[in-house]
Amino acid sequence: MPDLAARLADVRDRIARAADRARRDPSRIRLVSVSKTFGAALVRDAALAGQIDFGENKVQEAQRKRLETADLPLRWHLIGHLQSNKATKAAALFDVIHSIDDAALVRKIDAAAAAAGRSLELLVQVDLAGEATKHGARETELLAIFEAGRECTAARLSGLMTLPPATGNPEGARPWFRELNRCRDRLLAAGIEPGHLAELSMGMSHDYEIAIEEGSTMVRVGTAIFGIRQAG
Repeated sequence: MPDLAARLADVRDRIARAADRARRDPSRIRLVSVSKTFGAALVRDAALAGQIDFGENKVQEAQRKRLETADLPLRWHLIGHLQSNKATKAAALFDVIHSIDDAALVRKIDAAAAAAGRSLELLVQVDLAGEATKHGARETELLAIFEAGRECTAARLSGLMTLPPATGNPEGARPWFRELNRCRDRLLAAGIEPGHLAELSMGMSHDYEIAIEEGSTMVRVGTAIFGIRQAG
């Protein structure tokens, strides 16, 4: 894609400007390029433009791309729902998993990572709106998940993720981003270690600038970099 590097540069520039508006350091915001449904060749093109972090929804698709780009120093993020029966494979493939929603899943991933001699970062997906069509833990379930995280030896809980309800206006996501920040504050007040809550993964192609203004440390951007998503 001839303009992929230009799109990537534009997203980085928008991240920097949003961080400036919020008086934040743009270097503290990690851009995850969501490469799901796009081929390994485009991942390679983005890597040549300086991109390191890539997000995938499915374990099998990520496995293929990781093999095809094994010569590149990339970090792979699982941003889609993780079924318990795929936890072992995910622990061997990904460096960051954004979709933890259960204490048992934390323990299973930690055991699999330890057996594989790997370390990885985990984010807890929080269901703030109670949408039946989305995954995630409710706030009342979070303390149990973080308690399981304290016992980990290979995996490490490092923050929260959310997917706000769909809205035609990016500003419509702002209250949900603010609520995730407040949720983190409540967990800190409940005694969860700050290091386990350092990251907030929120914001996608249509609202990542709003998310940065509201404290996001990881934005998951696909269409704005790779173009219109392919079927799959």
